[in-house]
Amino acid sequence: MATLFNHTIVAARDKQESSSFFTEMFDLPPAEAGGPFLAVHLDAGVTLQFAEPGIEFPPQHYAFLVTEEDFDGIYARIQAAGLDHWADPQGKFPQQYNTNHGGRGVYFCDPSGHYLEAITQPYGADLN
Repeated sequence: MATLFNHTIVAARDKQESSSFFTEMFDLPPAEAGGPFLAVHLDAGVTLQFAEPGIEFPPQHYAFLVTEEDFDGIYARIQAAGLDHWADPQGKFPQQYNTNHGGRGVYFCDPSGHYLEAITQPYGADLN
């Protein structure tokens, strides 16, 4: 039996702002309304459902594997927007991206404070 990731709910202070930020940074089609959610569709049938839970919530971490070309676009949009970003999860290397695992990666925050990560190679790829 195969187990595939299908969807998750992303808590947002403002679901429109957060879903729009995400679709703009990752160059995706606009979110679609569905019940209390704004749904952003990714490849392989994965959906991020942005919702406003009405409570305080801790920041989460969401990592996305992207192509080198897509990374170029994401990084250019991060820079154009003047967003703080880091090469590492601890924030010790600000305004940089990393070259870990034989690819590139960058961390940045969405409007709700979640940590987003874009990487071009999965962790451990350089060990194969």
